[in-house]
Amino acid sequence: MPQAESEGREAGMKIKVLGTRGEIKESAPRHSRHSGLLVDGRLLFDLGEKEFLNSKPWGVFITHLHPDHAFFVRRPATLGVPVYAPETRTAAPEVEVFPGEMSFRGYSIRAIPTDHSLKVKSTAYIVEKGRRRLLYTGDLFWINKEFHPLLEGIDLVVTEASFLSKGGMIRRDRASGMAYGHAGVPNLIELFGKFTENILFVHFGAWFYGDARKSRRMLTALGKKNGVGVRAGYDGFELDLDDL
Repeated sequence: MPQAESEGREAGMKIKVLGTRGEIKESAPRHSRHSGLLVDGRLLFDLGEKEFLNSKPWGVFITHLHPDHAFFVRRPATLGVPVYAPETRTAAPEVEVFPGEMSFRGYSIRAIPTDHSLKVKSTAYIVEKGRRRLLYTGDLFWINKEFHPLLEGIDLVVTEASFLSKGGMIRRDRASGMAYGHAGVPNLIELFGKFTENILFVHFGAWFYGDARKSRRMLTALGKKNGVGVRAGYDGFELDLDDL
């Protein structure tokens, strides 16, 4: 297993949501920045805004090379930090292909392939430190069943909420027959509720912005209906996994 510099860390894990806005025009004060999740102030998952680098992360882990998850796809830049992604089709010189699994400064990080796009590869990441396990997905409509055993015992899933309705938006390419798109929130609750008691939704679509307070209540109610604790994140939201 490839190993970066190892560094001992205390048990527990804290997250900070840096951005919750999908690739949409809608914006709100607490939902204006594109995707980014900071773990323990040191590991950054997705880089939807250049300003996220001000947190001085040890490393950046990109779920897929769409601009709302990797700003440098649209605005080439020198990032000045190790960056890992499912592929390297970008002008940023620091980007390397994530090797599938690595130990990184006291954390264990594993990639789980996801189904999302026709044109770019996508992955979710399982992050482990001590007794805590986090899954961060980026955008997706499915994870193949062969990977489901790896999801057992996840403390928290952080996933997308582009579409509220069941079924989401999934299309099929006429030439290849391949599916692509986003799952609906009910589908994601059903999928991940098998493996965790806690789901945090981010990456909101246009549906969320008409009445954000009402939208948050709807998400909480959907979680209760399925026996899962569901929260709606916002830019700056913080959570200690020990408090779950």
